[in-house]
Amino acid sequence: MRDVAALAKVSIKTVSRVVNGESGVSPRLARQVLAASERLNYRHNLTASSLRRSDGRSATIGVVLEDVANPFSAALNRSIEDVAVQRGVLVLAGSSDEDGDRERKLVSAFASRRVDGLIIQPSSEDHSYLLTERKAGTAIVFVDRPPAFFDADTVLTDNAAGVRRGVRHLVEHGHRRIGYLGDLHKIATAVERHRGYVEELADHRIDIDETIVRLDLKGIEKAEAAAIELLRMPQPPTALFSGQNLITIGAFRALRQLGLHQRVALIGFDDILLADLLQPAITVIAQDPAAIGRTAAEMLFRRLDGDRSPSEHRVVVTRMIARGSGEIAP
Repeated sequence: MRDVAALAKVSIKTVSRVVNGESGVSPRLARQVLAASERLNYRHNLTASSLRRSDGRSATIGVVLEDVANPFSAALNRSIEDVAVQRGVLVLAGSSDEDGDRERKLVSAFASRRVDGLIIQPSSEDHSYLLTERKAGTAIVFVDRPPAFFDADTVLTDNAAGVRRGVRHLVEHGHRRIGYLGDLHKIATAVERHRGYVEELADHRIDIDETIVRLDLKGIEKAEAAAIELLRMPQPPTALFSGQNLITIGAFRALRQLGLHQRVALIGFDDILLADLLQPAITVIAQDPAAIGRTAAEMLFRRLDGDRSPSEHRVVVTRMIARGSGEIAP
């Protein structure tokens, strides 16, 4: 910084203000500092700065997601990052793979790097281990699912209501035998979505047939195999509701493989890439991961800015996108 200040012919304090994004520096002096920084290949050392800063902030946050490769998680991560970038904060992200131990290890790794806050899509069945991090001043927000044995801000989806809307749509199109393909039942969202399926059928006085319900499906291949099993039954379902985006892909593959994609209705929870280009295009109950991530990030930074109000719980509503597969009559 001394070298930059000497070359730019300004004080070290002025260089510090420019590299830290502080106000009080004229555009002309800022340009001089930035030109000198480029010429000398100067890079701001955030680790050193955090040691000197009175608030001890590291200008980083940790994000723990189910799987950063899943389109839903990727969209969450991107929207969080968009908010963080505006604050000059770096996002560190990792995948828990629905493993509570892996979640705790990721949190520990982020905490050891002194992240200022954590946004977690939870997998663990007990989040009381985070009390230590909270006492250390780490802000924590949960997305997609609520925490267990821990009070914190949450941003969730109206899972049961969304599924009910989809099942109601199928019933309105004449279906009474509606199969259900669900995610791992240890996941809170999977439980909520299955509950929505059961409650909506009950409201229409349609008996639940457990032979056309498959739960605890993880991944495309298992979903495809389960869907094929249902569709080959003596009395197969006339419609399928899938409780997660990868399960929807597996279900559609099964329908195509058996030549039933124009005859059996399909609605999926979560939108999927290119769903509108398939034949028929897939009707979905779409979440809004961008809104969920953005809301969670804004809540986190509000806590980092000093908000000490009671925990807040937001629900982001879903919407149905009718594209054709959910409108096939039995």
